[in-house]
Amino acid sequence: MAEKPQPVRVLYCGVCSLPPEYCEFGSDFEKCKPWLIQNAPDLYPNLLKEANDKGADNVADKLQSTGISSGAGDGAASSAPKQEEVKRLPGGKIKKKDKQEVVIEKVVRNKRKCITTVKGLELFGVKLSDASKKLGKKFATGASVVKGPTEKEQIDVQGDIAYDIVEFITDTWPDVSETAIFFIEDGRKVPAA
Repeated sequence: MAEKPQPVRVLYCGVCSLPPEYCEFGSDFEKCKPWLIQNAPDLYPNLLKEANDKGADNVADKLQSTGISSGAGDGAASSAPKQEEVKRLPGGKIKKKDKQEVVIEKVVRNKRKCITTVKGLELFGVKLSDASKKLGKKFATGASVVKGPTEKEQIDVQGDIAYDIVEFITDTWPDVSETAIFFIEDGRKVPAA
């Protein structure tokens, strides 16, 4: 007589409740990674290798930071701000801090109409809605705050006012120096000063 087949025991993720093979397709794979490393290391050997590398990096960073801080008094003070500037994103990528600069670009549409785009004013603490109102009143044109192609907000001003706008920006907001203003001409960034 043949044996009865036994039911298959399926392992489910403790975080997303999917089978571990499908965790990477779920909505919160980053949260599942620690559970997968602990309970199903054979399914994702890359995660195990990543965790070991991160652990080694963390140990190396701790050793380096304690070595620098106990070794030299002045060296620790200069290295601390550098560590604050560099932010790590998931996956080990490094996020660079945005440079404080205003970029002015002239976009031509319909052969005769121009739009002047001002990017980066918010990095100097300028409220973009107030800035667009002031620009619209000063140059007697339409000005609005829009999201650019990089999902950052920018000011679009109707008309070709690229060279007049530099003086207005430096006079209205003294925090913005003329050396921090750049034009984009023929695809190149050119300083305004």
